[in-house]
Amino acid sequence: MKKLFFITAITIMSISAVKAQEVRIGAKAGVNFSNFSGDIDDAKSRTGFHIGGLVEIPITEKFSVQPEILYSAQGAEYRDAGTEAGVDYSYNYTEKLDYIQVPIMAKFYVADGFAIEAGPQVGFLASSKGEYEGTLGGITVSGEEDLDDIASIDLSAAAGVSYRLPMGVFFGARYNYGFTNVNDGGNADDFKYNNNVIQLSAGYSF
Repeated sequence: MKKLFFITAITIMSISAVKAQEVRIGAKAGVNFSNFSGDIDDAKSRTGFHIGGLVEIPITEKFSVQPEILYSAQGAEYRDAGTEAGVDYSYNYTEKLDYIQVPIMAKFYVADGFAIEAGPQVGFLASSKGEYEGTLGGITVSGEEDLDDIASIDLSAAAGVSYRLPMGVFFGARYNYGFTNVNDGGNADDFKYNNNVIQLSAGYSF
């Protein structure tokens, strides 16, 4: 009888623990501030966006794993202006690299609702285009081109913080550092650069 009571009590406590640590499903969106690092020294930050979904899987009361799928608009800009041989010129070139990103974040809650998170991320190139606009002596030209020499897979590490309100709304800040050489052209061994992205997000999970 005592043994049956003990087993029943353990079962009830286990069920209660599982319910207390239910899986959360959510969506998020936000702004990207992306740039390149490496053998590029004149790139400027491109402002883009990210949007997607997530699943937070509790492992313990303080620790959970959170896989995500995000569409992330990244890249960088190049700008210059001046006068050459008495002729004014300016140009603006934007390298638009959009990815389907799959981060797997480990989250550790250091306070109620506040978590530190870090983990690996793999990105699949969805679109790579160059957008340009230039002026020379008062004549302006603009257009867009496809970029072919871009690596199709991008591996990176992500780290950041997040805060979730009891109602389910959450906010986050994250930094992604790319390890893969974005350049996949014939000069890839001599000219290497990587993705760097700061992400500010807001979302809802339940």
